[in-house]
Amino acid sequence: MVLFCGALLCSCLSACGGGGSTPVTPPPPPPGKIEHIVIIFQENRTPDNLFHDPVLINKGAEIASSGVNSLGQTIQLVPTTLGQNYDQSHQHDAFEQMYDNGKMDGADLIKITCSKGATNCPPANPNFMYVQASDVQPYFDMAEQYTFADHMFQTNQGPSFPAHQFIIGGTSEPSDPSQLFVAENPLGIPNSSADTGCISQNLALETVAVIDQLGNESSTIEPCFDHPSLTDNLNAAGITWRYYAPLKGSIWTAPNAIQHMCVPVTQSDGTVDCTGSDWVNNVSLQTQQDPAPILTEIAAGQLRQVSWVIPNGPNSDHSGDPTTTGGPSWVASIVNAIGNSSYWSNTAIIVAWDDWGGWYDHVPPPKIVNDGTSWGSGYAYGFRVPMIVISPYAKPAYISKVNHDFGSILKFIESTFDVPALGFADTYANDDLSDCFNLTQTPIVFKTINAPLKADFFLHDNRPPTGPDDD
Repeated sequence: MVLFCGALLCSCLSACGGGGSTPVTPPPPPPGKIEHIVIIFQENRTPDNLFHDPVLINKGAEIASSGVNSLGQTIQLVPTTLGQNYDQSHQHDAFEQMYDNGKMDGADLIKITCSKGATNCPPANPNFMYVQASDVQPYFDMAEQYTFADHMFQTNQGPSFPAHQFIIGGTSEPSDPSQLFVAENPLGIPNSSADTGCISQNLALETVAVIDQLGNESSTIEPCFDHPSLTDNLNAAGITWRYYAPLKGSIWTAPNAIQHMCVPVTQSDGTVDCTGSDWVNNVSLQTQQDPAPILTEIAAGQLRQVSWVIPNGPNSDHSGDPTTTGGPSWVASIVNAIGNSSYWSNTAIIVAWDDWGGWYDHVPPPKIVNDGTSWGSGYAYGFRVPMIVISPYAKPAYISKVNHDFGSILKFIESTFDVPALGFADTYANDDLSDCFNLTQTPIVFKTINAPLKADFFLHDNRPPTGPDDD
């Protein structure tokens, strides 16, 4: 089953929020004026899995406590830790299994991969679990104070590689125009998740599956392609931007897979590096000297007008490693750095997750009618992912019921900075997150989000940067 988002019924997007503690001195911006937008893009969770929060549920958030498997049995969701010793497939075929023509009853059919050395793996009903509150309380605190969107849908029906293309360009098409869309993560070279995209040292051996508008994955291409990106329009309008990532070659590092942003050049030692002006001037990678450049640049007063923030592996919320537990503290450290600075008065922070990760979710994605036009968003929508919008002008303690996707975030950026639309998921998004904001409200005074790990931990984290294990 393939879902298309055509011009007729693309009414699926609008969600954001606000909350606070230490007053900031700068005056609030004029109504309707947001000067900075920060997108924090975490990994592989659904609302049913990550936001089993009694406060949100009592306020009307659509969070299930049970699900149905392929045998028609009701399975209670049980608590578990954020760090897991197994991962679930979240490729397109896994989407098809769980979706089951809208029945949402195939989660038990999804392939499970146990981590190396894992014991008692997998547990019973591994997909039917929710993360215990003690592991994700910072997320709960943000969602309760600001806007939580419980109808935010992934724009693609597969894993991280195409999802990260959608969040920067509104499409995963290999070129423009195209009737094909990148659907999966790259395959072919062992351990290629840290050396993929345009800088793969043997690009001809690495391939990624593409999908057509009938849902067929019958061909592959090299994982280096070229399509327009929102950053092109930001550049043309003189809007500053920054893309923060742990590694240059990760499947999470979207600019690396876009030819005109990367401009790959083989170096004298045989390695391939990105050399394009977009990359050199606007992509900021984690280093041993600066493990958290987003925090460093906020403190230095160097926050760009638009920022994408990609986590290091241990802070990503990704399943498959019991030590991957730093995500809530990582996100809180960025929110606190902005909230306790002069940037708070004019910033919107959007926290979203890139894909569903194979976890159960009970809400079927909206079925969109294809109007026959060529649209760069491809096979939308996928399953729900969480989203929190944080700003002094976000609606406080608000649950957005509007259907959103990644195109909504891009459309919000375009409407905020008055830049042209790309014509992909952004154009077909019915909303620009405006239901999440009240620009005439008294600005919310920021309150520091309590978290187990503080900013100092991330500023001095000398662990080698890691990417995903989504090979």
